[in-house]
Amino acid sequence: MTNIRDLAKMAGVSVTTVSRVLNNHPYVKEEKRKAVLDAIKQSNYQPNINAVHLSMGKTFLVGVVVPYIDHPYFASLMKGISHEALAHNYNLVLFQTNYKEERELDALQMLKQKQIDALIICSRASSWPLIEEFLPYGPIVLCEDTRGKKVSSTFVDHYQTFIYALEYLIQKGHRKVGYSIGRKTGTNSKFRELAYKDFLQKNHLPFDPAHVFDNCLYFEDGERVVDTIASMDDPPSALLVTNDDVAAGIVTCARNRQISIPSDLALIGFNNQPIAQIMDITTIEIPLVEIGRKLFLQGIAVEQEISYQEVSVRLIERGTV
Repeated sequence: MTNIRDLAKMAGVSVTTVSRVLNNHPYVKEEKRKAVLDAIKQSNYQPNINAVHLSMGKTFLVGVVVPYIDHPYFASLMKGISHEALAHNYNLVLFQTNYKEERELDALQMLKQKQIDALIICSRASSWPLIEEFLPYGPIVLCEDTRGKKVSSTFVDHYQTFIYALEYLIQKGHRKVGYSIGRKTGTNSKFRELAYKDFLQKNHLPFDPAHVFDNCLYFEDGERVVDTIASMDDPPSALLVTNDDVAAGIVTCARNRQISIPSDLALIGFNNQPIAQIMDITTIEIPLVEIGRKLFLQGIAVEQEISYQEVSVRLIERGTV
């Protein structure tokens, strides 16, 4: 395999001159540049990309941790991340974790070993102490509220967003409001749970654990929610559904069971995915693509200062409330 010393010999120039040509250095005589370029063409020389990256102190790779790649929420985040990666000539290393901590640890180890330049964690199972252990090794950016911690983030205030949606439903006359969630663990889920309980307490409403539906991630989970509600003696009259796909599943199954939406059951979805528009579902619009863009830019920022970026949401009112 040809190396730069071979090129120098073929072109009749020094190794330094070859290096300058390979790095587009401006101060090389034209005849020497041409001789080196001819030698490169004749020998079919290919530079060692790893060595080039090592010399620059970068891999031009950014790791992205997502629990599921087929979930619309994370697909939208990835759309924003990948758009900025392409614009800045970076490649992505994707880690699908299924919320398994050992997979997240694999990603953190790659950061430690300088195999990636930064790590974006879209949703995590790992504890804060584990994340903090790896902060000295490179930029880590999270998609959750990290204010007060030494980790950059772009996030939605899920506490205030939940309060906003709950207050909207109570103004509509609903006194029995439940919600569905992907998982009860996790920072964002904890903020939602706190908002829900604070809201009930403020309005002197009882807490019924049966009105909280867990493990709701996909369209088909909506059928399970409707089946459960149909069997209740005292069902909720309205639901916050933290996923438009699940909301669409609820609407479809409710119609099949002759449950009227919104007369019997009002719904507010989350994220404003295309399915919410198609099925006329009221939803909280969260700018996930924008969040993804911001997460990437925080990861590759030249000045690695800790930054917290909160994004705004808005209610899109349609036919389910």
